[in-house]
Order: sequence, then C-alpha cells, then structure tokens
Amino acid sequence: MAGSIIVLATAGVIIRPFRLLEAIWAVTGALALVLLGLLPWGDALTGVRKGVDVYLFLIGMMLIAELARREGLFDYLAALAVQHARGSPRRLFLLVYLVGTLVTVLLSNDATAIVLTPAVYAATRAAGATPLPYLFVCAFIANAASFVLPISNPANLVVFGARLPHLGEWLRQFSLPSVASIVVTYLVLRFAQRRALKEEKIETNVAKPELSREGKFTAYGIAAICIVLLGASALDVQLGLPTFICGVVTAAVVLIASRQSPWPVVKDISWGVLPLVAGLFVMVEALIQIGAIGHLNAMLHAAVAQSGPKTAWGVAIITSIADNIANNLPVGLIAGSVATSDHLPPQIVGAMLIGVDLGPNLSVTGSLATILWLVALRREGLHVSAWRFLGLGLLVMPPALLAALSLMIY
Repeated sequence: MAGSIIVLATAGVIIRPFRLLEAIWAVTGALALVLLGLLPWGDALTGVRKGVDVYLFLIGMMLIAELARREGLFDYLAALAVQHARGSPRRLFLLVYLVGTLVTVLLSNDATAIVLTPAVYAATRAAGATPLPYLFVCAFIANAASFVLPISNPANLVVFGARLPHLGEWLRQFSLPSVASIVVTYLVLRFAQRRALKEEKIETNVAKPELSREGKFTAYGIAAICIVLLGASALDVQLGLPTFICGVVTAAVVLIASRQSPWPVVKDISWGVLPLVAGLFVMVEALIQIGAIGHLNAMLHAAVAQSGPKTAWGVAIITSIADNIANNLPVGLIAGSVATSDHLPPQIVGAMLIGVDLGPNLSVTGSLATILWLVALRREGLHVSAWRFLGLGLLVMPPALLAALSLMIY
C-alpha cells in the first residue's frame, strides 16, 4: 500500500492532474502515508528534517535569482549575447550556450530554466530571430552543466546529503566529465539545429539595455556568493546555510540601496518548491522504513563485488532512464538514500549523480528544471510537444552521458 501511494503521488507530481500544483500531490502522498498508519509521525518528521540543508539552499538561490530577474541582469546578459553575435546565428547560438553554462554553474539549473529562458526569448525576438533554437539551448545546458560544481543543481545536495565531497575532491571527480557533457551536448545540439540556424537572419543593430546600479550590485553579490560557497565546499561545510545567508544579505543590500520593499521579491519566489521537496523526503523515508532502500543497497553491493565499472555503467543508465519516468528529484532522493545507507565506492556514487543530473535531457518529464522551462515557453505562447523534445533528447543525451561516464569511470 505504501508503494502504491508513493507511485501515485509521484505520478501526480509529474502529470499534474486537474492542474494542481506539484507540491499538493507530494504533500498529499506524505500525509496519506502518515494518516493511514504506514509511516509514524516521528519518522515523517525525520524525513522532513533531512531536507533542511536543501530547503536553505533553494531559498538562497531562488532569492538571488529573483533579484537578478527583477534588476534586469538576465535581460542584460541575453542582449549582450545578441550584440556580440554581430548578425551571425551560429555565433549567437554559441554565446547563448556560454551564458546558459555560466548561469547554470553559478546559480543552478533552475535559474537557467526559469529566468534566463524568458530573457533569451525577448532578446532573440528583438533581434528578429526565431527563438526556439536558442531556447532549446536553455533547456539542455540546464542539465548538461549541472554537475560542474556542487551548487549547480539542488539534486547534487540531495544525492550526497551530509557526505558532499569537498571542493577539491568534487573537481577531481567531475571536472572532466562535466566538460565532456557540456561540449558533446553543444556539438550534437548545434548539429541538430543546423538547418534552422542556416535559414536565420538576425539584426546587427540591437539596443542593449543599461544595467542599473542595483543590477550591478546583484552581479557583485552573485560573484561574492560563488566565492563564499566555493570556500564552504572547500572547507567541507554544508552549503545550505551559507547560500541562505548570502542570498539574504545580497537582497538586503540591493533593496536598501534602491529603497525598495522586499515584499514584491518575496512574493514572486516559487515557494511551492519547498513543500514539494519536503513531501518527497517523507516518501523516501517511507521507502527506507519498508526496506526498499535496504534491498536496493544489498543488490548494489552484490553488483559492485562482481564488477565496479560495470556496476557504475549500470546505475548511471538505470538512474538516467528512471529520471524520465519518475523525475530526477525523487530518483535523486532514492539514489542518495542508497548511497548514504552504506559506504559505496566514489565511482558508483559519481555515476549515480551523472545519471541523475544528465538523464533529464532525454524528455520533458526528466527534471523540475525542464518542466519549468516548458512552463516559461507556454507563457510566451510557444509550444514544444513531448514527442518533439524526446526526438531531440534521443540525439543529445546518450552521447553526452556516454562521454561523461567514460571520463569518470576510466
């Protein structure tokens, strides 16, 4: 019964029947487990507490991303890319890809999906370009660059939890796979969009918006946050609290300098993400209590005993496919629970992470970032069918996954 409730709640998060928010389905599933006596209240609260670091991280990142959006920082970056393209669609494609990489690495993949996507749409429309090829860049780079740094994807915190590697170890393990993921994704995506780009004609004289003083303060704040978070990671400190403090301090400085009220910024943050994540943590706790996580852990250890590299390939492929069935956030929580329930070789946990982070580039249901990207497109009156995205994802994701895993495992 517990398994059925978890499956139905997860399906509700992905499909959103009756257009109810994702958080409603996750919280309903968690409450059902408790009210039906399938999970004690104490264990449910334990599950919620396990996510505290993730909640703080998300609040800090959402706050600074919303501030950057309101102060026009993303519009400025997108317009700058159009200006430096000098009329070349191919150069514009590359510049948007580089901006998307930078935003993903420093502000997380959700910021690329939620905030950069509308900015790229507006900038490409102003340049007379067809927006969709450049908008695909926002979707795919949001996942392809999401394991460059621990801060690049909330799923990274979910998979590793309190055992997040310090910065030096992270870079040693994931630098080359990240470069491979970013480069291969670019090459395949650029090849797939070659005809659309060949037919493009874009303006060479496009007005660039001025970046306000507050926008500059926000940019400095983002740079400071990155330095603080990299320092925290290097010192093996959990990232949630430093992210939260940096986000609040940056917002306070910008809002006080511009004499703005904080309520418009606070109001526009997607607070529903927090109960969504909390509900998923509770459901994973239920899987631990019924023994599902322990069973997976035993299977994994048996496979590692047979062959470490083969197991690494297997778990990466399985998690990358599972992302697109159940979304990478619950899959990441399950993978994290399996990884932390007993000591596993770093190679295996790293393969899990790459599968969780990169697998969502296959379909629109793969990650919250991709779903949010789709929502951002619909707000602009654009529609990308699940089949069209899947057709492109089948070209882009497998070679990037193959390249990234090859460099990490061997």
